[in-house]
Amino acid sequence: MEGKIFEYVERYGYEELVFCHDREAGLRAVIAIHDTTLGPAGGGTRRWVYKDEWDAIEDAMRLARGMTYKYAGAGLNLGGGKAVIMVDEYGQKSEAMYRSLGRFVNSLNGRFFTGEDVGTDATDLEYIGMETSYVVGIPDPRTGKTEPSPKTAFGVLQGMRACVEEVFGEESLRDKTVVIQGTGNVGQYLIEELLREGAKLIITDIDKGKVKKVLEKHRGIQAVEPEGVYSVGCDIFAPCALGAILNDETIPKLKCKIVSGAANNQLKGTEDGDLLHRRGILYAPDYIINAGGAVDDADTFEKGGYNAERAMKKVARIYDNVKKVISIAKRDGIPTYKAADVMVEERLDHIRRIKRIGKGW
Repeated sequence: MEGKIFEYVERYGYEELVFCHDREAGLRAVIAIHDTTLGPAGGGTRRWVYKDEWDAIEDAMRLARGMTYKYAGAGLNLGGGKAVIMVDEYGQKSEAMYRSLGRFVNSLNGRFFTGEDVGTDATDLEYIGMETSYVVGIPDPRTGKTEPSPKTAFGVLQGMRACVEEVFGEESLRDKTVVIQGTGNVGQYLIEELLREGAKLIITDIDKGKVKKVLEKHRGIQAVEPEGVYSVGCDIFAPCALGAILNDETIPKLKCKIVSGAANNQLKGTEDGDLLHRRGILYAPDYIINAGGAVDDADTFEKGGYNAERAMKKVARIYDNVKKVISIAKRDGIPTYKAADVMVEERLDHIRRIKRIGKGW
């Protein structure tokens, strides 16, 4: 990407890049705004050790575009953006750093709002919130707002139901065998959701301590070693940890009918989506099925403020969104990962056309 920013901007339709610098606060950050056709751009703040500035810029832009697709695919009237903070070492953070970023966010006058991401937690969001109202994801017991993981897990459950209905002819997950790769926050909530549904669970995680805690808390769950998880016979494989785990090495090992999980960027490359399709495995595109947390956060900007019941109803629509993706895939004869993009791009195109009405010549 180095030396070709405007070529990249033009190719993927970005609107704005903002460079944020505050020496005293130790802030070096980039805010990328991809597309505001549907509404203001939203995206979390990632704090990371990047190899150089170009790497940080590319990450911000890639993630911002991903948020455009996530919000549009969820049926929300929001666009995609992202903030990334560059640090020299992972432990580098402070109140001043995040409050300074909050000032930059506020200077955009509502074109961009931010929330939690890798390296940024609820306390950091509170610091941002001291300088701007354009921040989401801060837990608030008065409204019932909690951290996003339970909503993400609930959304994944809805997407699984849509996939199960397509493959097995029924929505019920009872007695379906689900392999969950990753028992972090989302994975643990998904385990609880699936147990309530009567599913049979097999879990794995590179952190054996997490696996032990799950097995101690819930009876009847099996565990496998991380390296052997892809070869386990099951109905549904649910990636809930790292990205790029679906590739030419792992996909041939899969013994499932459905891939449906919470991890971001599950496909290492687009060719891997084609490989899943050729193998007859139904793939629930990650940015469609894992949008529950983003949907929940976005409810903060509704009239009257956040409403937990209304937010959960919106998250439940992930079932319908996955069904629509499957329908487009069958209509156009394409893999579901391509169908998800088609669904989003059709919606964006329709709204752009509508917004031309009344503008004159």
